[in-house]
Amino acid sequence: MPLPAPFRVFSPPTSAAASPAGAQRALLYGRRAPFAGALLFFSIGAVSAAVAFRTGCAISHRRPPFLGARGLSSTRMESASTTVPSIVVYVTVPNREAGKKLSQSIISEKLAACVNIVPGIESVYWWEGKVQSDAEELLIIKTRESLLDALTAHVKANHEYDVPEVIALPITGGNTKYLEWIKNSTRDK
Repeated sequence: MPLPAPFRVFSPPTSAAASPAGAQRALLYGRRAPFAGALLFFSIGAVSAAVAFRTGCAISHRRPPFLGARGLSSTRMESASTTVPSIVVYVTVPNREAGKKLSQSIISEKLAACVNIVPGIESVYWWEGKVQSDAEELLIIKTRESLLDALTAHVKANHEYDVPEVIALPITGGNTKYLEWIKNSTRDK
C-alpha cells in the first residue's frame, strides 16, 4: 500500500534498485528526509531569532504551550507579589553533628525556612599550598535573598572552619505555595 503523498518524500520508492535511473531516484529520495529535517530545524531557529530580536533577549520570551508551559501552581519570582526574592545557599560542614547544630541555630534565628543536610560528599580543594580531600556534609539552605548577609555572618560566627563556604544561588521560580512558605517562615531582615 503506497504512503500518502506528504509521507512519500521520506521513503524511497520500492522499485528503486531496478534500474540506474531508479537508483538515482532512490538517492534523491534518501536525501529528502535530512533536507526536510534541516529545513524544519532552521525554520524553528528563524522564529526563535525573530522573537529574540523583538524582545532583545533570547531567553526573555515565554515558551509556547507545546514546549512545556508552567503549570498553574508555579511562578516566576519577579512577577509574584505574594513571594519575595529567594535563594538557595550551600554551606559545607565537617560532620553530621556540626551540620545539625548549625542548621538548628539558622532555623531558630529564622534566617532560613529549611535546611537540608546531605551526607556523604567528598570535597577536593586547594588549601595551604596543596590539594586537600575531605569527607563533608552539605547544607542546602532555602531563605530570602535579603537575609544573605545576616546568614553569612551567622555561619562565620558559628562554624569551625576558618573560611566556611557560603555560596548563594537565586531561585528564579517554582511552586508558589513553597515560595510563599519561605517568605512566611523567615524574618524580614
